[in-house]
Amino acid sequence: MTATSLPPESTVTAAPAPVRGTLGGDSQSLRERVALGFFIGVPFIALVAAVPVLWGWGLTWTDLIIAVVMYAISGHGITVGFHRLFTHSSFRAAKALRVVLAIAGSLAVQGPVIRWVADHRKHHRYSDRDGDPHSPWRYGETIPALVKGMWHAHIGWLFNVEQTNQQQYAPDLLKDRAIVRVSRAFPWLVLASLLLPAAVGGLVTWSWQGALTAFFWGSLVRVALLHHTTWSINSICHAVGSRPFRSRDRSGNVWWLAVLSMGESWHNLHHSDPTAARHGVLRGQIDSSARIIWVFEKLGWVRDVRWPSPERIAMKSA
Repeated sequence: MTATSLPPESTVTAAPAPVRGTLGGDSQSLRERVALGFFIGVPFIALVAAVPVLWGWGLTWTDLIIAVVMYAISGHGITVGFHRLFTHSSFRAAKALRVVLAIAGSLAVQGPVIRWVADHRKHHRYSDRDGDPHSPWRYGETIPALVKGMWHAHIGWLFNVEQTNQQQYAPDLLKDRAIVRVSRAFPWLVLASLLLPAAVGGLVTWSWQGALTAFFWGSLVRVALLHHTTWSINSICHAVGSRPFRSRDRSGNVWWLAVLSMGESWHNLHHSDPTAARHGVLRGQIDSSARIIWVFEKLGWVRDVRWPSPERIAMKSA
């Protein structure tokens, strides 16, 4: 199931009460919006405070290693798992690896896997048009409209009361019991994501101070940095960037986000060829997510990988 293979909206008939694969179903309660604000706001405050903290107390190697490892695990859980596997079926994976990637992506604290996938599939159906959950062009093309639209695309859309219909946009995942269980376990995975760095830091340093600093860098700062890197793909990469490939929207390549986004900011090719397992296809375009998929393929853990051929790349070129 891919974003481009979803049935036309007019052909989707009303279904009985959908299976609840994620928190809140198709609407977002006030309690959920308050929790969302908390888990966005607190890590962001830590990210802002990171500069004076770094200046005043420094960053230990233990904190740095924990933060980088957690960033890589949770970030690639989003890019390889939530995005390229579950949303676009860029490759097929063994059941155990599917579950591992769903858990890893959940550690990024960006929402339950089925809700994330439904939102992204809807985005591809209506990209930069009416119906897109997070287009920066939502309010028009004037500078004030674009400023408002960038805020909406980056964060504002997350607080919409009306949520994407998961039965319509992710029916395949709602039938996958293992993925539904991971999606429902999201609150516990968030707790694990926040507490694990502190536990490791405390055990390595054998001190409460080590646990506290690891929590600051490996939990709060890491989550905030990954949040805003991912959301920058929605906002920045649909407002600016080079467009070497043909697409029906305004998706662009933003090179300076490539490493932090693990290859996701080569966004123009992705919207030109959504099911491609590699986004950075031109010379010098770093795409660590594609490299991980390549390693999985060599190990025999994934199959039917949709690598973009040179002929297909040439065909998609603008």
